[in-house]
Amino acid sequence: MEAIHYDARSLHLAKAEAYRALSVCYYEPEEAFLEEDLFGQLEEALSALGSKHAPDARAMGTFFGKTPREDLRVDYTRLFLGPFTTLARPYGSVYLDGSDVVMGDSTMAVQALYHEGGFCVADAFTEMPDHVAVEMEFLYLLNARLGKGLVEPGRHQQHAKLERRLLNEHLGRWIRPFTEAIESCASTDFYRTLATLTQCFILDDLRESALASHP
Repeated sequence: MEAIHYDARSLHLAKAEAYRALSVCYYEPEEAFLEEDLFGQLEEALSALGSKHAPDARAMGTFFGKTPREDLRVDYTRLFLGPFTTLARPYGSVYLDGSDVVMGDSTMAVQALYHEGGFCVADAFTEMPDHVAVEMEFLYLLNARLGKGLVEPGRHQQHAKLERRLLNEHLGRWIRPFTEAIESCASTDFYRTLATLTQCFILDDLRESALASHP
């Protein structure tokens, strides 16, 4: 029984690390990505999960290292910031509530999930609560808690339910059009590969979550 608990915790920790690393990639590209071996950590986490997409993490590291930083920053700005046209808007409400909507009903709903899990977006954070990085950070925190054994007895199912709801009602519903926009509009291999890996990982997790909820 102890081995089973250990294995489950290990998988939660690996999934937490994968979500953490992916979420970081949706912030402005920095040299720290390489200095902290972000892509090696992502590859290791995906390998621990048995994901066939682990080599994509290694490819991301190669592309990031070979691409001039200014080219990455320009691509990041074009895709996610604008200023005139944002090619792949990273907010759930844009896809769930309407193309011109930010802070819509779905944003309020995802904030309620954060609060239910005991988390809140820091006041100093300048992005919307339904930014793709924030939703993945929530999944990171839930899995990290489970993996580290920080969840009170009897609340494991609540955390698992929150994860399923985030995937089913929010991120899993809009990740495909978002990442397809990146794949279509990105000018660097790094962001195209990031989009492909993000979509595959989240949709795989969505399917596994559905199977776990219907044994």
